[in-house]
Amino acid sequence: MNQNTLIGIMIPFAGTALGSAMVFFMKKEMSGQLQKMLLGFASGVMIAASVWSLLIPAIDMAEQKGSIPWLPPAAGFLLGMGFLLVLDTLTPHLHFTDDKPEGVPAHLKKTTMLVLAVTLHNIPEGMAVGVTFAGALTDNQLMSLAGAFALSAGIAIQNFPEGAIISMPLKSQGISKKRAFVYGALSGIVEPAAAVITILLTGLVVPLLPYLLSFAAGAMIYVVVEELIPEAQTGPHSNISTVGVAVGFVLMMILDVALG
Repeated sequence: MNQNTLIGIMIPFAGTALGSAMVFFMKKEMSGQLQKMLLGFASGVMIAASVWSLLIPAIDMAEQKGSIPWLPPAAGFLLGMGFLLVLDTLTPHLHFTDDKPEGVPAHLKKTTMLVLAVTLHNIPEGMAVGVTFAGALTDNQLMSLAGAFALSAGIAIQNFPEGAIISMPLKSQGISKKRAFVYGALSGIVEPAAAVITILLTGLVVPLLPYLLSFAAGAMIYVVVEELIPEAQTGPHSNISTVGVAVGFVLMMILDVALG
């Protein structure tokens, strides 16, 4: 793993940490409309990344290898959805918009379960970054280092507001600014960890790259459908989140097409 790859997989974590640092500068709790906009934006980025950075390259790679073009992407996508479904079912966590925790019952603090909820949906983002850098490291013509950095930058951009969405509510619950920042930043550390594991797996089994790409896409789409969009659509003025989806989708598409 070279220096460029290490930098690339740390970029999304930096986005989360910088967003969490907003707890030191924002005096008031983030408004509901702004949260909806940012959740929609994150959804748009993840949908576009799943299509342009993951599924389309997976289809092209499968075709290049002489496989049925739709089979590896379809199988990988469903496995990714299933993987997040299992994690979501087993891991105790709590969403900001809910009162009751999900997953296996556990006697954990509310703050811990809030952080676990965000950590869960950061796993597929880390996998997505890892698998794109792994593809670039294998010198695959369909995967470029610039494209991997574009995906990493796009996820970092949407991680910035997510970091603020995590740390600000924690502060409003009476937690100190420093602890709220640490909790918010730590929720993003799983991304480089998941990226490293994915790179190691891909390095061992290069033929599985189309499956791993679509696996990451399926996991990301699960997060969007199960968590981000429902949270963004709660309460009045939900159309602001739709605008956020459009902005995030177009921005990630432009990044991937222009740099990929």
